[in-house]
Amino acid sequence: MIQPVSPQYGGGALADVLPSVAGALSVPGETNLLGLPPASRYAVLLLDGLGWRLLQRYGDAAPYMSSLIPKSRSLTAGVPSTTAVSLTSLGTGLPPGAHGIVGYTSIVPETGALLNALSWDAPVDPRRWQPHGTVFDRVAAAGVATRNVSKARFDTSGLTAAAFRGSAHRGADTVEDRLDATRFASREGQSSLVYVYDSQLDYIGHQQGCDSWQWQKELGAADTFAQQVRSALPRDAVLLVVADHGMIDVAPEHRVDLDAEPALTEGLTLIGGESRFRHLYCVPGAEADVLAVYKERLGEKALVLSRSEAIGRGWFGSVVEDRVAPRLGDVIVAALGPVALVASRRHAQEADLIGLHGSLTPDEMEIPLLVDAGY
Repeated sequence: MIQPVSPQYGGGALADVLPSVAGALSVPGETNLLGLPPASRYAVLLLDGLGWRLLQRYGDAAPYMSSLIPKSRSLTAGVPSTTAVSLTSLGTGLPPGAHGIVGYTSIVPETGALLNALSWDAPVDPRRWQPHGTVFDRVAAAGVATRNVSKARFDTSGLTAAAFRGSAHRGADTVEDRLDATRFASREGQSSLVYVYDSQLDYIGHQQGCDSWQWQKELGAADTFAQQVRSALPRDAVLLVVADHGMIDVAPEHRVDLDAEPALTEGLTLIGGESRFRHLYCVPGAEADVLAVYKERLGEKALVLSRSEAIGRGWFGSVVEDRVAPRLGDVIVAALGPVALVASRRHAQEADLIGLHGSLTPDEMEIPLLVDAGY
């Protein structure tokens, strides 16, 4: 069985990046935990789905980013290793047990509905769901020009409000628009922080697989974009290239369809999370039976834990706030072997994906922190 990777909150996780950037920008009260180079201007480029191991495996397709590896390091994502959780940890500097976005989908305890944190499809106020201030709030309050460059439609999303409030959004739907916005934003004021997001690697990985030639081709495009972002910045600015998670491919014959096996849905009220990391919400009193059934069905292919066991392992941080704990599954299933827990009827859009993430394997958890100081 693959050994799970523990999230390194507090000195080696994605959540530590922006607090460290704030320290490197000399924002009062901020600590540069990651030892980033001091500078007055920073840009953080997040390439969705760029796992550390994938970058090493296919480095020939990414000569620019590969050239940064010797002077860089890896970090861990948080748990689960998925976009909504990771972006909120990046923006707030907090683990999910504090910020409260705990999965691709998770229960809204007050209503019993599922919230998809990417599409924000439940009537939930993102500022109440995630009440903590962001690193962007603190950096902007210190007088640093703070910008968020991503697709225009993200400006009004609940996830943006939860994770990136405090930064001025710059809608940019093409590569050229993103580069123009980055070039302008990185020169604002006496000090600046620009966050740039690109999702195409993740999209190709889900559709074609991260070990496909299509993914390697897209990695080459991402590498070119990263180098163009570097070129768009002032010479004295520092560029960081990070990711929100890695990815693995799971063959169709290794998918377990929960909706096709009645024993796997007995005792459940909702199935949340995603296929590599499931939050299972149980009928009161059914937790022990659900635990036993899933452990027997999956064996060494997955860790099947109660909510309290998962919290006790520190997966969501050293403290899980009282408002957050009920959002976690009563039973949590983290895939370690080559298996995907799909639910073809309830979550049909996930059933045919090839590249997947969410769990605690090294391929999913380890992400790059590439540093280009520009001199």
